[in-house]
Amino acid sequence: MRTPDRSFAVRGRRFRIKAEDSNTPSDYLKYEALRNEVWDFPEDHLSGVRNMMCENVFHEGSSLFIAAYAADEGGRLEEDAEHLAGFSYGFVGIKDKSVGYTAPGNLWFYAQFTAVRPEFQGYGVGILIKEFQRDVVLEVLGVSTAVCTYDPLTGVNAYRNVHHFRMTVVEYRAAAYGEYGGRLNRADVPTDRFFMSWDLRTAPRRGDSFARPVPPEPDRDVIDVVERVVAGRSGPVNLETAAGFHREHASDHAFVRIPRDFYLMLRETDVADPSVRRIPTDWRTTTREAFQTLFADGYKVVDFLSVRGERPSNSYVLSK
Repeated sequence: MRTPDRSFAVRGRRFRIKAEDSNTPSDYLKYEALRNEVWDFPEDHLSGVRNMMCENVFHEGSSLFIAAYAADEGGRLEEDAEHLAGFSYGFVGIKDKSVGYTAPGNLWFYAQFTAVRPEFQGYGVGILIKEFQRDVVLEVLGVSTAVCTYDPLTGVNAYRNVHHFRMTVVEYRAAAYGEYGGRLNRADVPTDRFFMSWDLRTAPRRGDSFARPVPPEPDRDVIDVVERVVAGRSGPVNLETAAGFHREHASDHAFVRIPRDFYLMLRETDVADPSVRRIPTDWRTTTREAFQTLFADGYKVVDFLSVRGERPSNSYVLSK
């Protein structure tokens, strides 16, 4: 079987995305190196390179490795660790354990990692990787559903998963991964996650138009947000704080605010002052209460709205 690949250019930079099919174990080292560069949490590593090679869906297993390579400033594009701009990793699993592998419709693809090197995060490489992953899973593996988890407080992931790809929030999982540190998490902030389902047959294609999201309505915002200048890790910084959840503000639509940049918030509040340090935890507990309450009331996430300009904000749109 020929492994799929795709080439594209963004802002004059050439990229190539391909499914990995190497028989050389050392070729898989680049995935673990980039995973640790992005997450900066060595304890949460991928399996050994020999196992990664064997579990490759193009070899003996069910895992799909996808690499995105970028041309250097001289225009040279090589398929090596030096030119690796991003990657994704996931595997085929089963939905209903009582059915197992006996029915093709019981299979789904669990998308576990997608990472883009920081210097390429303004090129839309993450979305292009996910689009390529969708096509390979659907057309090559014959699996029509993908699932994943992500932190509901991260706007960049919410925009991609909810607004762009129209994934469905299946459930809210509190403290899903226990204590999890590194650059994108903090051990003292609970690792709550949305569990998402993605119908690959109806997922939008590049160039598809999107419905205009429901405009924000302040009186339906269920999260009370207060701006505050704090002494952050790198100096004074203006952060949003979650001051409370107001169920009574929800009607046919409800808006759940999240931070403009939760990753920045995690870094800047990593200080000794407890009133500053607890800001992301306050966001976690307040939005956890909001989502769990609204979901129990029959609301579903229908969109994600990112407002730019003088008063930027990120909000989930929920509806009954």
